[in-house]
Amino acid sequence: MNLRDRLRKSRNIDASSRLYDRFGMLENPFPASNQTMDNPHRPLAEDREVEDLIFTFLENERSQVVVIAGTQGVGKTNFLNHCEAEIRNARQELSGNYIVRYLADPEASFDGTTRRLIEELGAEHLDDLAKALRSAGSPIEEARGHDMRTALRRLANPNSEDATKLMMEWLLGHRLLKAHRLSLGVQFRLDTVESRTAALRDLVQVSSEAGVLKGIFLLLDELEKQGGVLGPRAIIRYLSAVRAIVDALPKRLFLMIAITPDALERYSYSLPALRSRLENRIELSPLTEVDEAMKLAEFYVDRACQDAKQSRSEEGGAEQIVSQSEIGDLYQKLKTRGTKRGDTGVRQREFLHGLHRLAEDAIRLHE
Repeated sequence: MNLRDRLRKSRNIDASSRLYDRFGMLENPFPASNQTMDNPHRPLAEDREVEDLIFTFLENERSQVVVIAGTQGVGKTNFLNHCEAEIRNARQELSGNYIVRYLADPEASFDGTTRRLIEELGAEHLDDLAKALRSAGSPIEEARGHDMRTALRRLANPNSEDATKLMMEWLLGHRLLKAHRLSLGVQFRLDTVESRTAALRDLVQVSSEAGVLKGIFLLLDELEKQGGVLGPRAIIRYLSAVRAIVDALPKRLFLMIAITPDALERYSYSLPALRSRLENRIELSPLTEVDEAMKLAEFYVDRACQDAKQSRSEEGGAEQIVSQSEIGDLYQKLKTRGTKRGDTGVRQREFLHGLHRLAEDAIRLHE
């Protein structure tokens, strides 16, 4: 049957109905290797570790830095996605404003990260801050920079036209124009990573004292990529900026960094002063036993069947889309391959991709 005939047949019979009638699910339950976002998260013991750290942060507001370490493909991105979802869900139960920012790809410069955080705060936050400062201007003194203190006083002035718009432009490092000098009273452009990091620190501190910001959750994924795109000096500058923002915010910052162990070792060697800030580590490991692999496959199948039942009134089929023997054979094959390249187990991403291909074969077989 050629592609045209297969497409014509598929239009006559809904593909998801065929899958549901046979396997009790609406689509392939396993993610392909390129599908790294929005995948189900199988509960782990490490979930509770992070949950405890987040709870402590919310209780005492002391900043936390958590390193999620693991080799490529063991589930760091899935873990961070889960943490982000949990934080966003919990935010509904909290009083005050929390910024939650997940960055899947690190910027080539930490300057880009500070810019994104400022954009996340946004003009609405500056409006709220201005209102709070009108009734109590003392939080302005928390700002260390003279330009920042001056700009915040102008921002709080109800007669200052376009102050919010101009303040955002200044914070984002735009070219300093006459309008910025006249309206905000600022004299210097924020055109370096150091100046913008200092401005972010001041903005967070003042906003917190004014009661319009409770904290920032910043999740940085795949930090090891910096080693492939930046030279040694640029990496040092990036890591120094990370350390600077951690040191500048002893309160209000919850930072999660996902990174491979070898990159973590290299970065710690390149900048020893950063090492002490990265001692709080959670290690994610590959699949080392076939039973673990079986449970992971079962979790994805069960999840797909549960999701399917929510949208179907009739009972679905119960045929196995991938048999236990196929799962065991795939695990052993991948473990042998991994051993040859020095892995201690099977990478979850590689295992799930293998299951995805097996499931695709089963789906095509019954078309």
